[in-house]
Amino acid sequence: MKWLTHWNLSDPPFGKDIADQNLWVPSSRKRVVDSLVEACHERSHALLVGEPGVGKTCVLRALRHQLPQAGFRLTYCHNATLGRRDFYRHLCQALDLTPKATAAAVFYAISDHVKALGSERVHPVFLLDEAHLLHQDVLEHLHILSNYEWDARPLLSLVLVGLPETQQRLLLAKNRSLWSRIHTRLSIGEAQAKDTAEYIAHRLKHAGTEREVFSSDAIALLHEASEGQLRELDRLATTCLKLGAKHKLRSIDRDLVARAKREDAEDDEH
Repeated sequence: MKWLTHWNLSDPPFGKDIADQNLWVPSSRKRVVDSLVEACHERSHALLVGEPGVGKTCVLRALRHQLPQAGFRLTYCHNATLGRRDFYRHLCQALDLTPKATAAAVFYAISDHVKALGSERVHPVFLLDEAHLLHQDVLEHLHILSNYEWDARPLLSLVLVGLPETQQRLLLAKNRSLWSRIHTRLSIGEAQAKDTAEYIAHRLKHAGTEREVFSSDAIALLHEASEGQLRELDRLATTCLKLGAKHKLRSIDRDLVARAKREDAEDDEH
C-alpha cells in the first residue's frame, strides 16, 4: 500500500488488526475494564452497554488480555439472533463440544462442561456480544444456566454486551430473574476530545511513527466529525491518510480533514 510507505507506516494504523496488548485503553475505559476483571474474579455476572462504535469490543479484548489464562476460560459468542436451542448449539460449538439433538441435551452438555471446568479450578466466562438481539426465550433461560447446586456455587460468569436497549429489556418484569443476578452494570460513552488525540497518537506509534502526522486542528475536527465514536474515527482518519499521501503532503491539517469529510459524504450520496 503506497500510502503506508508515504507516511513511513508498517501497518494500517486504524485497522482492526492490532494485538490485545497494544490496544488503547484511556482512563475512562480502564475503569470499565478493571470492573469487568473484578467481576470475573468474584465469579459474578456483568452487563456492558454503549452506542455503536464506542469501543465495547476493545474493552472485551482488554479483558481477555488482563485475565490470567491459567484460571479462566473465556468463550466469545456473538450470534445472538438464534432461538434457545440453536443458541445453545452455537455455544456448544464455541466450547468445542459436539452439539446434541435436543435442547435439553445441549443445555446439559454445557452445564456438565462448566462443572468439569470448576473441578479443575478453571472459571468459565461467557461473553455474549450483541446481547440486545438475544431472543426473549434465551434471556428468560440464561439465569438457569448460571445456577449450580441450588444456586449455591458461582461456577460461571456471564458478561452481556450490547446497545443501551439491552438494559431496557433486562428491566422488564419477565427478565427480573436474570437482572437481579447481574451485580456489575457498566456503560461507556463516546470518547472525549483528549481521548481522540491520545488514541490517534497511540495507533500511529504502534504502526511505526511517533511524529505529528495530524495537526491539533485536524484532530479537533476529526473528533467533532466522528462524534467520539472510534469506529467512525478509524474510517475518517484512514481516508485522510490516503488522501494526504495522494497529494504528497507531509502532514494533515484541518482543511484536508474537511475535504475528506466532504468526499465521504459525496460517496454516501452515490
